[in-house]
Amino acid sequence: MPASHPDSLSVAVVTETYPPEINGVANTMRHLVEGLRARGHAVTVVRPRQGADRPRQQANRPRGRAAPSQILVPGLPIPGYRGLKFGLPVYWRLRRLWKRQRPDAVYVATEGPLGHAALNAARAWDIAVLTGFHTQFHQYSRHYGLGLLMRPIVRSLRSFHNRSDATLVPTSALERELDQDGFRNLHVFSRGVDTRLFSPSRRSAALRRGWGCDDASIVALYVGRIAAEKNIGLAMDAFDAMSSRDPRTRCVVVGDGPELPRLRRAHPDFIFTGAKVGEELARHYASGDCFVFPSLTETFGNVVPEAMASGLAVVAFDYAAAHEHIRPWQNGVLVPAADRQTFIDGAVAAVFDRDRLRAMGARARSTAESLSWDRVIGSVEQRLRDVIRRHADARDRHETMAATTE
Repeated sequence: MPASHPDSLSVAVVTETYPPEINGVANTMRHLVEGLRARGHAVTVVRPRQGADRPRQQANRPRGRAAPSQILVPGLPIPGYRGLKFGLPVYWRLRRLWKRQRPDAVYVATEGPLGHAALNAARAWDIAVLTGFHTQFHQYSRHYGLGLLMRPIVRSLRSFHNRSDATLVPTSALERELDQDGFRNLHVFSRGVDTRLFSPSRRSAALRRGWGCDDASIVALYVGRIAAEKNIGLAMDAFDAMSSRDPRTRCVVVGDGPELPRLRRAHPDFIFTGAKVGEELARHYASGDCFVFPSLTETFGNVVPEAMASGLAVVAFDYAAAHEHIRPWQNGVLVPAADRQTFIDGAVAAVFDRDRLRAMGARARSTAESLSWDRVIGSVEQRLRDVIRRHADARDRHETMAATTE
């Protein structure tokens, strides 16, 4: 994992999920890894082996190595997340790896067994380590009948992240919330959006015709995991209200998840497309008119800037990415958190005035054009350098103190 330039860094990124898996963390990790590599840094990804990783890809390579830039480790399925795995705690493998090829820093993106092993192995070799707060597991517990576990989960997460040199969070609001919960050394790692991929120019008349739409139709869109923790039931209620207000409204749901079969049966008039990625996903976004996103468990919500970049007015609760980027009734609709009826009313009002809806979509696109991934990755690069320098300074002070006491 040696860096090829004196100013280059060698970074190990440890994550439970990575493309082609479809979720916000995987998408963010792809941008982080590709962005750091584009800046000349040597990046190795450590992740669980997934079903898409064919055994023949491993031929003639060291055990556990998928490619020169990836280390694959064993994993087990994640309950409720079909096709995804969590990595096993391969502490000794990482210790051996980082003894041979010591990185300048380790970035641990997930708090599972693999993440704990990576944090411990980095600490064992006195390597600078950052952690990322990418998923609000403590909030998810409310949606699976485990609300009593929320505070213990927070304590566990705090213990984990406070052992690192710094923790990166996606918004300043979450930074303040975690600070109040006793998390230390917090810094904002915001999110960008690919405005070349997600663009109004990808609007497809053919796709809209396939949905049964004409120029007079309004397409209300949801993109995301079809699961209880995404508050998907509220999206369905909002769609019902929008359709009742104007029967020409078509409701399109893009994504997969455990609630999909039930919702297909319950809402036969809605269009369920399954999961989409890349240009196909971009066409689905751009072919809509209004984006409905009722989730209250996001650390950020990458779908919000993706929808905005696609020229859609977003209806969302006032937190996470929506709080950061939406100006009420200027480039979207912002609703007080957890106010269910106001959310539904806002969605209906958004599609009632079509001229205003189009104007909000145009301003949403303008807002998204300022959200550069290059700027975001530049800030993470600087944070890596700061942590590496502070870690080295602390080690030097410790060694000096030890020498003076001998």
